[in-house]
Amino acid sequence: MTVPIRPEGQAADDVKLSRRALGALGGLLFSGYAVAALAREAKPITTDAAGLTTETVTYAASDGFDLPAYVARPDGAGPFPVVIVVSEIFGVHDYIRDVCRRLAKQGYAAIAPAFFNRVEDPAPLSDMKRITEIVGAAGYEQVMGDLSATMEWASQQSWARDGKVGITGFCWGGKVVWQAAARFAAIGAGVAWYGRLAPGADATPVQVSAGQPWPVDLADDLKAPVLGLYGGQDQGIPLASVERMRQALARAGQTDSRIVVYPDAPHGFHADYRASYVEADAKDGWSKLLATFDKALKN
Repeated sequence: MTVPIRPEGQAADDVKLSRRALGALGGLLFSGYAVAALAREAKPITTDAAGLTTETVTYAASDGFDLPAYVARPDGAGPFPVVIVVSEIFGVHDYIRDVCRRLAKQGYAAIAPAFFNRVEDPAPLSDMKRITEIVGAAGYEQVMGDLSATMEWASQQSWARDGKVGITGFCWGGKVVWQAAARFAAIGAGVAWYGRLAPGADATPVQVSAGQPWPVDLADDLKAPVLGLYGGQDQGIPLASVERMRQALARAGQTDSRIVVYPDAPHGFHADYRASYVEADAKDGWSKLLATFDKALKN
């Protein structure tokens, strides 16, 4: 069982909503965004499905669980390069589904597995303690097994291009990107948005052990280039850990992997449904993501 160490890189107050704020959110709350983090002033990007095929599918995970996943791809026979989208701790909600549609508009088949649904879907919940419990139940081997099942299912689809698969993830999912790139030879490139790189200085031995393998210890094992996108003002991922990761990549000779830090950005700067959203940095990071996947998956 994984014990999250502030998995979103934030304190509880950073995502806590008052009753007044909840009431003011109105329709947004019920449109499928994560309740625990949705900002009252949010104006999330909405990407239509014109020219796309979107669906929720299920396929067997390695433990036999029927794993749900949201899929968005261009209309037509394809084949299209595949990108797996790994959610934050809030699961597959409207933000993650929209990210999939954004990728599909760029010619990719995007798949977002619901890693947490064995226990409960965290998206509609406002209780951060319960969300942390749900996330904690998704251990490393389960998540890697779910990714393996996702790639196997995708390989059987006529619309999926043979060859390498891309992976991107946010917060909790950003750490998963590093882990997956070290685990699977089938991955051709990864883009990790502000995923934890190393245990915090105040982490207990139990927390250090539960969070393994940490990205900082996986540099030698990376089988694909990873682009890390991080915020200089992230409360939970100090720049010291970013520097440790850079040094680990350099020692391992991983010259194709790199980390970009946006100096004024907080944690969650790409999450357009949250108060942490920084439009300019989110757009720049997205352009770098597309360049990374275009080079690795479309050539």
